[in-house]
Amino acid sequence: MKTLFSTQIALFLLATIFLAQPIQGIGQSKFSSKNIEIKLTGTSSLHDWEMNADNGISEAQITIGENNKITSLTGLSFTLASKSLKSDHSLMDKNTYKALKADKNPNISFVLSSATLTPAEGNNYNLKCIGKLTIAGTTNETELLATGKYNPADKSFTVTGTKKMRMTDYQVKPPTVMLGTIKTGNDIAITYNIIFTK
Repeated sequence: MKTLFSTQIALFLLATIFLAQPIQGIGQSKFSSKNIEIKLTGTSSLHDWEMNADNGISEAQITIGENNKITSLTGLSFTLASKSLKSDHSLMDKNTYKALKADKNPNISFVLSSATLTPAEGNNYNLKCIGKLTIAGTTNETELLATGKYNPADKSFTVTGTKKMRMTDYQVKPPTVMLGTIKTGNDIAITYNIIFTK
């Protein structure tokens, strides 16, 4: 009887110790951007053009489950100063900032409302994010489709994608130069590559 009682006590202690140990990887964590690459591309009556920026700020709330698998994205915010976008031509930059109303509305931003995360091969994920995108002071609900990759070794999460839109959707008048002889097209694309770390 004493041996049985001792065995029960030992099993109880082992179970308590086991349950007290955190399961590796489980929990929601705040991630911040370590590196950001933004490319804005479009067309004009003369040639295609692009502008680049690398100093935005982004934060994400990511839930990591067992075996270092991401189970959800519950928060995401992004802010980029409009005047951080640069091309190879200062005149184009000046006209772009004017079109973006950068003096009055200095930032381009996105705030997540909801997200769907679907596992893909390996540590890759397909992301569908719905949120509020603000450009030149105009805010629209928009959908962002992206791919994500989690690296358990350094606990980083990389998100890449491209968003196509029309300038006029955000009350932006396509810039012109040379007294209107060169006109930019209304359609643009924003390509982003963001590396998040804890």
